[in-house]
This record gives sequence, C-alpha cells and structure tokens, in this order.
Amino acid sequence: MAWYDRLLGRTTEVEEKLNPAQTFIALDEGLTIDTREKKDNYRSAYEELEVVNRAVNMIVDDAADIPFAIGQKVNGIAPVVENIRKTRVDLLLNKEPNPFQDISTFKRNLIIDLMIDGNIFVYYDARHLYHLPANNVIIHSDTSTYIDKFEYDGHINYNPKEIIHIKENSFNSIYRGVPRLKPAYRTMFLLDNMRKFQDNFFKNGAVPGLVLKSPNTLSEKIKERMLQAWQTRYNPKNGGKRPLILDGGIEVDDLTKINFKELDFQTSITANEKIILEAMGVPPILLDGGNNANIRPNHRLYYLETILPIIRKIGYAFERYFGFKINEDVTDIPALQPELRDQAAYYATLVNTGIMSPNEARIALGKEPLDGHDELRVPANIAGSAANPEDGGRPPQEEEQDNGEQESNT
Repeated sequence: MAWYDRLLGRTTEVEEKLNPAQTFIALDEGLTIDTREKKDNYRSAYEELEVVNRAVNMIVDDAADIPFAIGQKVNGIAPVVENIRKTRVDLLLNKEPNPFQDISTFKRNLIIDLMIDGNIFVYYDARHLYHLPANNVIIHSDTSTYIDKFEYDGHINYNPKEIIHIKENSFNSIYRGVPRLKPAYRTMFLLDNMRKFQDNFFKNGAVPGLVLKSPNTLSEKIKERMLQAWQTRYNPKNGGKRPLILDGGIEVDDLTKINFKELDFQTSITANEKIILEAMGVPPILLDGGNNANIRPNHRLYYLETILPIIRKIGYAFERYFGFKINEDVTDIPALQPELRDQAAYYATLVNTGIMSPNEARIALGKEPLDGHDELRVPANIAGSAANPEDGGRPPQEEEQDNGEQESNT
C-alpha cells in the first residue's frame, strides 16, 4: 500500500510500492521536524516594526474576509473525511468552525500563522475545526508512512488523519513551509537596528560620546573625581543643560563625530520598507496612498497575486480533506469587480445586439427591472426575414438573380 492509503486507513488488494526515497527524505530532514526557525524574530518584527505589522494585518484581514463557495463532491479523490454533508462543510468554513470562535477570528489565526510561521495546523475532531498555533507543533516523520504523528506543546499527540496541514512554499522541506517574512529577514533586521540606534541616541539625551583631553598627566583619583563631576553636570537625562567650566587646559572632543542629518536614515528606512512590502506581496502604494488611477490597478494586482493564492492554498487543503469542491467567493470584493463604465459598455453591447433584454441587464447590474423592457432588441440590419424583405431583411439571392435575367431579356 502507498503511504496515503496507510494514512487514510484504506486497504487494497493491489500491492503498491512505497516511495523509495521516503526513507532517505525522512532521515535527511530528521525524524522530528521542528522548523520554528527564528519564530521569535518574525513575531517580534510583526509586533515592533510598523511596516511589517501594517502589511501582515492588511493581508490577514483582506484574505479572511473572502468566503468559500462550497461545490459538489470532487470525483477522483478519496477524502480523509467521508459521509459529511455539504451543509456541514459550509457551516465549518463560513460560519462556525467551533463553539468558541467565529469564522473571522478562526481564519485570521490561520493566515497569520501562514505569514509568520509558514504553516497552518487545524485539528478536526469529527465535528469541529480547531486552530493549533503553529509555533507549538512538531512533526514526527516516518521512514515509510510520511508522517507518524503531530505533537503539540511537547505532550499532546495527534493522528495524521486528525490534522489538516497547510504549508507555504519551501525549497528544502516536504514537511514544513517557509514563512513569508523570511525573504525579508535581513532587511527587517537592518531596519530594526536603525530604529534602535535612533532610540538609544535620544535616550542618551541626544548627547554624543565625548572625550576629555588634558595636557597634563592626571592621577587615577583626579580622573575619577573629574568623571563624577562631569556626569553630574553633563547628564544626558537633562540634556546636559547645566553649564560646565573647564580649567587646567581640559578640552572636550566629540568621539563619534556624528552629523545629525545622518541620524534621520529616512532614505534608507523608506528603501528597506519597500523591500519588505515587495517581499510580502503588498504594493507600497497601497500603504503610501496616491491617486485613484494608480491605486486601483495595484489593488487588483495585490488581490490576484497575494490574497487569492493564500485563500486557494487553504481551500485546496480543505477540499482534499472533506472531498467537496471549494472555491473562493469574490462577489463582494470591489477590487476584483470590473469598472462600472466597463460593465455598462459590456451590457449595452449585449442589449443592443439582442443577446440580453434591458431588464436582464439591469438585474445583472443590481438594478430593479422596469415595465416594458423585457423584450429583446433586434438590430435593424439583422431584424428582417430573408423571405419577407418588408421586415428589413434582404431578398433571397435567387430572386435577385431572376429579376436580373428578366431585365436583361426586356
């Protein structure tokens, strides 16, 4: 039997070979896969860097607002869960996944895990769906059956059939995905260091490092006394407001030689923020603002290239698990709807060519139908019948030829 038959508890009389490479894959990655790599750093970036927080929340909120459209049973696949009704799947995925969470909170938890950890783990107890925080889940691989078990919080074990595992793209693991923030990790680290440098500088009262120079050799006791006096008067907490009188040839030199204009970092910060947003699939203009002509195409591109792939990734996993066709429902997403001007031109063409009645077009546009507009409009150039030229049609070709012959004979 193949590993997926073992996973689903199915038996078959046909002997199937396991993937010959599975043993080596499991051993290469380790029998215990814990890829919570830099998770604290990614979560810190989400909590402390404004651009990361805004971008992640934007993606999470927009993706979570897209409902699923539950279709019919999918032919050709053997779902993990059998004998579940379509209405039950719709309830779990669009209304109430469990007694403790609404669907919006549930989906937001899933998507934020995908962004920060690169993995989603959902537990199904044969009745409800529960989100398992990805940073506490460890996968135990198996040399023959792919996954032996899922372990949560070090002591709770789950059968593979109880867990819906959704992972981000990964180039080095078949078990765990790579966080979407990972490509921007270096940039986030650099941006964070810039922020911290600015914070520390101003915590020091915007006082640069100083050196006191004396032409004479001073004893340790005098040095210590001068240092204490200096620290008392030239205190960063009060901005060094107390004046100092230097004698004995003492000179003050700026150790750091800082140009205050260089402390702004604004150009570097803006460039780094742009790199982070692009790595996350968020057009910078959506956060910076701009005229509507520029925002609308970028907003549409953002949905097509970033939001919908996330929703589809989740939908495909639930489709495989429950066996029903699951699509995203974008009916109420303005960015994915055509321009009103384009819609009007489209339906006007359908009406004027006799394909659709005026009222059918109004209904399609969300308008109320009008009395007397249910008939199709047939264009004048095609309205007549070939047998009845008085209705606007052309006479038959044969009659034209006959008339021509009669005229030539006369």
